[in-house]
Amino acid sequence: MVEGGIQKAEQSEYLQCIRLSWTRPYILRLALSAGIGGLLFGYDTGVISGALLYIRDDFPSVQRSTTLQETIVSVAVAGAILGAAIGGWINDRYGRKPSILVADLLFFVGAIIMALAPTPIWIILGRIFVGLGVGMASMTAPLYISEASPAKIRGALVATNGLLITGGQFLAYCINLAFTRAPGTWRWMLGVAGLPALAQYFLLMFLPESPRWLYRKGKKDEARDILSKIYPAEEVAEEEEALRLSIEEEIEEEGGVDDGNVFIRAKNAWSNRVARRGLVAGIGSQVAQQFVGINTVMYYSPTIVQLAGFASNSTAMTLALITTGLNTFGTIISMGFVDKYGRRKLLIISLIGIIVSLYSLFAVFAVAAHQAPRVNQLDTMHFGNNTCSAYTTSPNPSRWRCTTCLSVLPQCGFCADAKNAVHIVRPGACLDANAISKKACHGKNRQWYTQGCPSKVGWLALIFLASYIITYSPGMGIVPWVLNSEIYPLRHRGICGGMAAMANWLSNLVVSQSFLSLTEAVGPSWTFFIFASFSVFAMVFISLFIPETKGLSFEEVEDMLRKGGWVVWKSEKINPRADKRTKIEQPAN
Repeated sequence: MVEGGIQKAEQSEYLQCIRLSWTRPYILRLALSAGIGGLLFGYDTGVISGALLYIRDDFPSVQRSTTLQETIVSVAVAGAILGAAIGGWINDRYGRKPSILVADLLFFVGAIIMALAPTPIWIILGRIFVGLGVGMASMTAPLYISEASPAKIRGALVATNGLLITGGQFLAYCINLAFTRAPGTWRWMLGVAGLPALAQYFLLMFLPESPRWLYRKGKKDEARDILSKIYPAEEVAEEEEALRLSIEEEIEEEGGVDDGNVFIRAKNAWSNRVARRGLVAGIGSQVAQQFVGINTVMYYSPTIVQLAGFASNSTAMTLALITTGLNTFGTIISMGFVDKYGRRKLLIISLIGIIVSLYSLFAVFAVAAHQAPRVNQLDTMHFGNNTCSAYTTSPNPSRWRCTTCLSVLPQCGFCADAKNAVHIVRPGACLDANAISKKACHGKNRQWYTQGCPSKVGWLALIFLASYIITYSPGMGIVPWVLNSEIYPLRHRGICGGMAAMANWLSNLVVSQSFLSLTEAVGPSWTFFIFASFSVFAMVFISLFIPETKGLSFEEVEDMLRKGGWVVWKSEKINPRADKRTKIEQPAN
């Protein structure tokens, strides 16, 4: 139930969702239609990883500038920060449905601009539009699904949105591979996103607003009609009564939902004890989700594969597709266990796997850097005028390795023996990083490297990258979004969800804008060491401050936050089920 008595999750919510697809298909229709926003979210965050490889080939200015590459990737995140803030305000004032519709229009416009972009500046502009849509969809879709779901399957339905996000990322890699040999490559990759945006826009035109938002706005008949489609007839009256009592209590204690502008509403949320504790948990989990480094994988997965020693664009995208597929698989696991085992436990188990995987990646890349092949002076001079100028002017060229050659990017590239590049580490040539050198290298049946060096341990990096993904997605990938959809009081739910989403995207911006620069500055190994260390801090925070909301109604979550302390191990002594409000159990006079 949404407001009233709790129904214990004795079996997987995922199985109950499958059963409901036959008995109450309207619920899944709402969830899947809203979840297309998650699909777009996943697609637009995943597609740039492969498109960037070909944008670099088409625009030399992008190939030469790490900062420009990071900007193309991360400017969508900057747009998402603003989109999340606007989405929070639209959610409270105009409803959940209009927010999703506006996001669809932004997705569509951004996709068209990117597909037709004549210069990198236009790609950046299109990414800003897409980012605005992503920010709005990222916090609105799970909120809409959560408020239109019975408590006993709420976690699994919100996790369905997470599945569509990872499914969108997987679809993006498939589309990337499909268009690798098509004229326009990256234009098709980026432009295809306009189609699901249009589909969701028209689907939502025939779907209702959130019943909780409608009831709070005084549109009780509309809310009652929607509840009758979500719940069996014998439960509708009880749900409506519970909804009425919950909203009346909030209005009596704190006033109407429309008090003040967005800044006043944000201040009021932080002034409210329950909302403030929810924000600490919600924002903390969202920041932790980003600082464990996930979007370095989602945005730069093919680049990471190349850093591991696999130079070919198509090979890099194929191997990256496997890791993204594991992300989708891990999300399915989460759907089956998020309410059976609980949010907090999944987070902690997930972080253990993340920490082990990231420290292992640190070790593998450290070994790879130590074993990087040397630059052969005679072999390099064999390419004549294509020799890297930084190498020819170096006082100690005999000490150069492949890592030295690539560390002066974008000036130099490494030309290695294609047949033995990974299996046997052999010396190669250090050449100018341009199309002429690349063609000359391929003309000698060799492999051209600009991101990473040939390595005998590259396959180990792929294994640990896969283990990182498979342990991230069931916990840290899904649970923060589930938690933020259910942990705030209704009065503050829109603005709090917006603030949490903004924190997520701000953290995302920091990570995505700094990853390539960080790998250049300290190398891939120490970059993963930094993310692993952040993950340790994240585990400490989650252990102390993230409460368990498994199977609780919105009101019981609010009671737990009101009566509990800041530290979870103190709060867990309070059982909201044992102190359930009697006025929910008995109808008002």
